[in-house]
Amino acid sequence: MEINEKVKVLRDSKGISQTFMAKKMNITVSGYNMKEHGKRPISIKELEQISELLDVKVSYFFEERFHVECKIKKQVG
Repeated sequence: MEINEKVKVLRDSKGISQTFMAKKMNITVSGYNMKEHGKRPISIKELEQISELLDVKVSYFFEERFHVECKIKKQVG
């Protein structure tokens, strides 16, 4: 799973909208959407912002256990 896909899964699992993320990152919703769908790259600075907004460390997006944890959180929460 690519980083942009992990961002989307985690954001969805936390019930946070793309509009909220875009507003907090000071970018357009369209621009944010393109990043989540892999049409534009996510910079290191943006990944740091995303991590802060989603309350995880940047390293979380590079861990193998990511997908399993998101599925569990979505089922439980």
